[in-house]
Amino acid sequence: MTADWAVKLFKRSVLKQAKYREIVRAIGDTRGRACLDIGGDNGVISYLLRQRGGEWASADLDPVTVAAIRELVGANVHHIDGRSLPFADASLDLVVIVDFLEHIEHDAAFVGEIARVLRPGGLVVANVPHIKRRSLLRRVRETIGLTDEWHGHLRPGYTLEGLNALLGSRFSIETSRTYSGSFSMAIDTALNAAFLKLGGHKAGRSAGKGTVITGDVVRKNQRQFLLLSLVYPAFWAVSRLDHLLFAQQGYMLIVRARRLAAA
Repeated sequence: MTADWAVKLFKRSVLKQAKYREIVRAIGDTRGRACLDIGGDNGVISYLLRQRGGEWASADLDPVTVAAIRELVGANVHHIDGRSLPFADASLDLVVIVDFLEHIEHDAAFVGEIARVLRPGGLVVANVPHIKRRSLLRRVRETIGLTDEWHGHLRPGYTLEGLNALLGSRFSIETSRTYSGSFSMAIDTALNAAFLKLGGHKAGRSAGKGTVITGDVVRKNQRQFLLLSLVYPAFWAVSRLDHLLFAQQGYMLIVRARRLAAA
């Protein structure tokens, strides 16, 4: 078992690197804490989080994703149904939810499960797509086939107000940020469009989570991923232009909320 391919791919993904930075910023020091990450995509986020210390478990609702995570981290990976969690009451200090809530039907009930397994004072960090009204880029993505249905989304995402309402009386939001501006998302749009054109509707397809790039997909498409490595410096340079859009909210939203003792 090796994570080399996943880490190399991670280092060629502007969006995944931004996501990981924001998660790390929100969770702080995990050493000595009981932690759970949910929705770890191909497992690289789960793998990197475990390197930071603490006792980690991982979970996802799709068998393809669960297998991908197990390939990278080994044990303590759970297949869940989006309704319940296989953990005891008040047994965890931290739950990290990565692009998951938009994939499940009963998101409010699942937040109740998160509250159940967290100790009073424990933290939940939730990363979700940010709903941006009147987004031209969103219309472009839908036109070329990158729809919510293609991504496995049951809802397009959340606003901060909507996420605050979802967390309800059980949690208090301590911090919130949006990130990944128009330049970064334009790169992601171009890459996904190319992936679709090259047969991405078949390779790496996951019924519940859009596209999951596993080690097998990388091995079968080495030329394409070599090309990605060659053009990555240009992508990185373009993504830096997001800093010019400091007055614009990003396409991703991350919040850190604390479990209230009286909830």
